Amino acid sequence: MKKTLFVCLIMLLALTASCALADTVISEVMALNGTYQDGHAYDWVELYNTGSRQEDLSGWYLSDTKYDLTRWSFPAGTKLAKDSCLIVYCTGDASLSKGKNKTFYADFKLSRTGGTLYLSDANGEIRQTLRLPRQYGNISFGLSVDGESYGFLETATPGKKNQQRTFPGRLSEPRLSPAGGMYEGAVTVTAYCADEAELRYTLDGETPTEKSLLFPKEGLTLQKTAPLRVKAFSTSMVSSPCAGETYLIGEDLHTPVVCLISDDKYLFNSKTGALVKGSGSVPNYEKELEYPVHIEYYNERGVQEISQTGTFTAAGHSARQNTQRSIALYARKAFGPDAFEFNPFPHRDYEEYHSLLLRSTNSDAFFCRLRDVVGTALAEGEGLLYQDALCIQVYINGRYWGHYNLREKINKYMVAQYEGVTDEDLIDQIDVISRTGTPRFTSNGSGEDWVALADFCKKNDLNDPDNLRYVTDRLDVESLFTHAAYQIILGNKDFTNVRLYRVPGGKWKYLLFDVEACFNSVQKTPLEYYIKPVTGKIQGFRHEPLNALLKVPDMKARFLTRVAGIMRDHFTWPYVREVFDQWEADIGAILPRHIARWKNLTMEKWDKNIRSARYYARVRPGKVPGLLKTAMKLTQAEVDTYFGEVLSLLEQQNAAD
Repeated sequence: MKKTLFVCLIMLLALTASCALADTVISEVMALNGTYQDGHAYDWVELYNTGSRQEDLSGWYLSDTKYDLTRWSFPAGTKLAKDSCLIVYCTGDASLSKGKNKTFYADFKLSRTGGTLYLSDANGEIRQTLRLPRQYGNISFGLSVDGESYGFLETATPGKKNQQRTFPGRLSEPRLSPAGGMYEGAVTVTAYCADEAELRYTLDGETPTEKSLLFPKEGLTLQKTAPLRVKAFSTSMVSSPCAGETYLIGEDLHTPVVCLISDDKYLFNSKTGALVKGSGSVPNYEKELEYPVHIEYYNERGVQEISQTGTFTAAGHSARQNTQRSIALYARKAFGPDAFEFNPFPHRDYEEYHSLLLRSTNSDAFFCRLRDVVGTALAEGEGLLYQDALCIQVYINGRYWGHYNLREKINKYMVAQYEGVTDEDLIDQIDVISRTGTPRFTSNGSGEDWVALADFCKKNDLNDPDNLRYVTDRLDVESLFTHAAYQIILGNKDFTNVRLYRVPGGKWKYLLFDVEACFNSVQKTPLEYYIKPVTGKIQGFRHEPLNALLKVPDMKARFLTRVAGIMRDHFTWPYVREVFDQWEADIGAILPRHIARWKNLTMEKWDKNIRSARYYARVRPGKVPGLLKTAMKLTQAEVDTYFGEVLSLLEQQNAAD
């Protein structure tokens, strides 16, 4: 009897490794979360009350270090009912409130390499010490259903009582051979797993389950294009990550290709799918739903450059209403590498990307499908950040999804690459804002300083040297003038598409993006939104800095010189025509198949729209000096001084065309 009691005591101590036992225990931990909510995938710790009565956790502590057991405390009034759970999200963000009810926010993060968690009561007495082994992505570590052991769980259940057995580890991901890609005829694929396991597969994009078809030992022969997913299962380990490859058989391709593989519940399910409107009052594609997806990229030679699991969301604003929706792709360490280790873009020399954008061209989808990429490409070499682009085609679960423009994704990482910021802490501090700079239009950091600067320009005369210095110390004037010049010359009618950024210790700079409403008019728009009284109504973006600077004679001259220089170097017709020719050739080669897929355009209409865009791209630059003369009340002498030479050049080239 004494021996039995001793063994039970040892088992209990091994289970909790605690100095004193409590009814409330750490029941589940996620140290590398891959489930995103509101754009976040915080690590979390779940506590469960195993006792027969409610427990008061006021002033209890949770910590990841023995050197500071009181690192984070539960707020006063925290109660946990019997047989109930609560979640502590480990954010690493001290600015968040501690939370309440059953959801709390700690200011430290968990480590995927393992570590130790300490749960202490209000007196500082350790109630539980839980040692964590190295963690797997999106796999939780927790207490088994019988309460006798800790291990890895097949399915995470945050906020719910664990009802599963635990496992000591996870199976390795199967390897598929040959890799996905372009094949002229049938291809036989073999699958191998380093562990003793049973392999199961699907060909419709769904994640294999234990009920899916067994993968043939002799290999699987594919006769037509298909997304192959393979997963390993056993009774002694958590199932493996899902291997995926798309085999493009007999496809006639002219461009690089991106292939996506994901479950219907993530893509098109009416309740949960991110790429459909759904049945609720708020469209699914407006909910910022972020789900796992397998991502492959094949270059123009058909060579696979990446094949990894990451996540995706529906992207854009009004573009989300199109049937062919824009898609943002993210490399997430919960599912694989935390970067896409390749560079598809022609004007960048980066080695990797954290995110990419598959842009369906928004409103231009029904017209030219190239005005945005041509318009932004004309800014190359002028020191103005813009999204580089590449014409591609996309497949989703083996189904042809048409023409997209692959773009850099605008976020802190895009800015960091361009500005050469490599320190992760500094990257997190980069400000990226849109339009007015208010919180609604802030994608990273804060726009408060920008709003304050715009207000300063509205209220102060910049002819005062001290006031001017205050502004130029905070704003990159060359970036502002260059951005305004491009928008005016392009004639971008969607004037709200204004974005700015600032790296720590740097000045505010502008970013050129989404100019697809350009090349369709010789009218003044958007000039009337850029050149206006400082005290005029704010329409879409803060116009005050530009117009306050234009009241300073030297700055006015600098702006007009900048406009003329850009017209000369980037808007002479031979230069613009070359960019048009490249994109028209790339898109034209694949457009018939795209049209057959989406039926939202005809080749005849496309040809007509391209001719129209080319006309305005050739003619509009020559109209800009006259438009500026009216808007800025320039004299003819000023027009001749700043624009005489470039107007003669434009006229000569138009006459020769």
